[in-house]
Amino acid sequence: SGFFGLFCGQAKQQMQSLRENNGMQNRILGKSRIAVSEIGLGCWQFGGDFGPVSTNTVNDILDHAVAQGITLWDTADVYGDGRSEWLIGRFIKNLASDKVLPTIITKVGRRPELYPNGYDKVTLHRHISDSINRLGVEQLDLVQLHCIPRSVLEDGEIFHWLESFQRAGLIKNFGASVETVDEGMLCLAQPNLASLQIIFNLFRQAPALELLPAAQATNVGVIVRLPLASGLLTGKFKPETAFAETDHRHYNRDGDAFHVGETFSGLPFGKGLELVEALQGLLPKNATLTDIALRWILDHPAVSTVITGVSKPEQIAANARTSLAPPLSTELHNALTTFYSSQVQQHIRGAM
Repeated sequence: SGFFGLFCGQAKQQMQSLRENNGMQNRILGKSRIAVSEIGLGCWQFGGDFGPVSTNTVNDILDHAVAQGITLWDTADVYGDGRSEWLIGRFIKNLASDKVLPTIITKVGRRPELYPNGYDKVTLHRHISDSINRLGVEQLDLVQLHCIPRSVLEDGEIFHWLESFQRAGLIKNFGASVETVDEGMLCLAQPNLASLQIIFNLFRQAPALELLPAAQATNVGVIVRLPLASGLLTGKFKPETAFAETDHRHYNRDGDAFHVGETFSGLPFGKGLELVEALQGLLPKNATLTDIALRWILDHPAVSTVITGVSKPEQIAANARTSLAPPLSTELHNALTTFYSSQVQQHIRGAM
């Protein structure tokens, strides 16, 4: 009944997946060979960058993530100047021995010492070591470059540094979080790249054309961030919705602080609200926009995991259930693609 009974997808997806006892589907994260939950947890909000988040709330969210089988947690050294990593590290230190230890991935490269033009091997090594110390682990399962300049990616020397850190045992795997398809294609040329983190959602479909097939062909796991376009695709925002001054949805609405695509997928907020209203008319009866938006991403076999940020513990279960839902119908997929190309694409600002 409800959400799970409404999808009519007929074709079986050819995906590398495993099923845990709790029902959460797992997929293999590229060359790392790590099995990660299809629905992951984004931990930017733990740094307080969207507004204050108490330690108790963080612990409640992480408790619910463990209970739902969400084993991929994504953070970064700049989230709250290390607070997100530190809180996660403290939590896993106290995690009961009978619980599955999550795969924690972090990102480096946006601290002022490095970004935008101070990259050097010694400083990068120190920042990775700092992340290891905050997380309380011996080595990182996966570290990702954090939206560093295209020129640095193009030069390629930073990838050689990461390979040397891998040989030395500092990290097990490395990947890159990027802002555009072009940057993603540059990274895929690196033979030892394990993962690529991208913006991909109903309001930003460009990666489906070239980037996703290329990632599959090179066995690079795809980690999707901003699956709900900074919350637009929850359908809960209104014109009068206000965001905290520390929230990027307030201060980066027009790309004043960093790439405009990181906020509302590059759409002007008002236009995004109009598009959400129009999109609602395509949904199956009783299915929420969030349900459809997350399942649409998971229907792409190149995707390894979708990281969702939550502010309340109860949102965890709602996101996790999409892992159990069948694929969307071919008809709905076609309608959503047409909607994007005819009504959305022309309004997106910034490089895609």
